[in-house]
Amino acid sequence: MWDYTDKVRDHFFNPRNVGEIENADGVGEVGSLACGDALKLTFKLGKDGKIEDAKFKTFGCASAIASSSVLTELIKGKTLEEAMNVTNKDIADYLGGLPEQKMHCSVMGQEALEAAIENYKTGSTQKHELEGNVVCTCFGVTDKEIERVIRDNNLSTVEEVTNYCKAGGGCGGCKGEIEKIIESVKGEKISTHKSVTPHKAGKLTNIQKIQLVQQTINEQIKPLLREHGGNIELIDVEGNKVIVAFRGMCAQCHLAEFTMKDVVQARLREFVSEDLFVEEKDDSAAQPHNHQE
Repeated sequence: MWDYTDKVRDHFFNPRNVGEIENADGVGEVGSLACGDALKLTFKLGKDGKIEDAKFKTFGCASAIASSSVLTELIKGKTLEEAMNVTNKDIADYLGGLPEQKMHCSVMGQEALEAAIENYKTGSTQKHELEGNVVCTCFGVTDKEIERVIRDNNLSTVEEVTNYCKAGGGCGGCKGEIEKIIESVKGEKISTHKSVTPHKAGKLTNIQKIQLVQQTINEQIKPLLREHGGNIELIDVEGNKVIVAFRGMCAQCHLAEFTMKDVVQARLREFVSEDLFVEEKDDSAAQPHNHQE
């Protein structure tokens, strides 16, 4: 069962602005019934040029309904320029957060808003068309959509991409392509922004240490492991102890201990602090035991 916040429950059980505005100034339709989620957003402008009314119709789960309800509340009273600044993060934050696996519902809201504003500006009555080449045929997600959610939400794993746009959540045949898109976007980010450099200043605060550890893992360690089909996740930082979990091929590799010390720990000591040491999370305690009745 999903762990929903009180605000999500409120907007699910008592959704605001349900329906469709007749003679709407802007209409945005995204998703499809075949994919499990669909949203139609309509809005009407007042004489002052601000959004006077907004309504929605959605087909989907509690998160989809709550996200759509909040979206209409967020854009009312805003100019179109102001409304364009509303992001999926704003929707999720207003709800007090969404389960990671349901973040695609907030993204769908943002896309519907953009489609409705585009409809108002161009006069086109056609359903919002996808840009780019379809990567995930199960859910009809394009490379451009995947690139966008990666950039906007700083995603770094296929699982995260699936949570934000459903790509890879069907047959799984597109996961390799999604991985390439992640690497492309991350490589682009590293080339256009200053990459992590070895820390030589004074003592780090706990927050600074955690941020630098995560940055080093994302930029220095993950690319190396992905070349061999592996991945790594930061679990926690306790003092000078960095707790990680290996994913993918690394999780079953008999050289994991070597990788942890000679790759992970070495890079963290080089770029963060010479006092750091790495431990792998023990998942054995979390595994269910089989009992015969």
